Amino acid sequence: MISGKASRPYPILLNPFDIRECLNLDWIFPLKQPTELELGSGDGAFILHAARTNPHHNFIATERLLGRLKKIDRMASRAQLHNLRAVRHEISYLIRYLIPESSIHRIHVYFPDPWPKKRHARLRLIRPPFTRWVARILEPGGCLFTRTDDPAYAEQIRLVFAGDPEFSPIPTPQMLSDYKTEFENHWNKLGIPTNYAAYQWFPLAYPKG
Repeated sequence: MISGKASRPYPILLNPFDIRECLNLDWIFPLKQPTELELGSGDGAFILHAARTNPHHNFIATERLLGRLKKIDRMASRAQLHNLRAVRHEISYLIRYLIPESSIHRIHVYFPDPWPKKRHARLRLIRPPFTRWVARILEPGGCLFTRTDDPAYAEQIRLVFAGDPEFSPIPTPQMLSDYKTEFENHWNKLGIPTNYAAYQWFPLAYPKG
């Protein structure tokens, strides 16, 4: 079941929903369009900007903190962003079981929790199983974009994707790198740079030509 006011046929905040079945993207969005997924949307600055400036794509924001998702819900409703939905769930479970296979055009992972202590690195989202999880939901040729201000995490991201032959590094598009959240601007002004990385996925049997 998806909650929402009766007057809004397409609620933005999909909470609660049946965690035993994949989300039906054709049902939760009014238009069938390429879908982009942000893992860990924080205050929603990026996903709101992306949905506003790309009306011909659908967007899904994900977060565990309900307060943040309610803020995204309010702002998206105010801006009448019919191409944005928000989901509250643990990210690894969501991408492993609840997002339909081959349904996502782009994935965004910006400033995930760095877990900087060595003994905690195993808790990072982007670790060896991660590429297989996202390969399940990406469409062939789909892309994943990351940012982090933690150099050790940036190196871990590089090694994780280097270890999966189905992912190839690609440049971060200018239109993405040009957009910076207040969080990112703050740390950049303090001399802490952003580490960008982007990858494109093709199954090995898929022709790239």
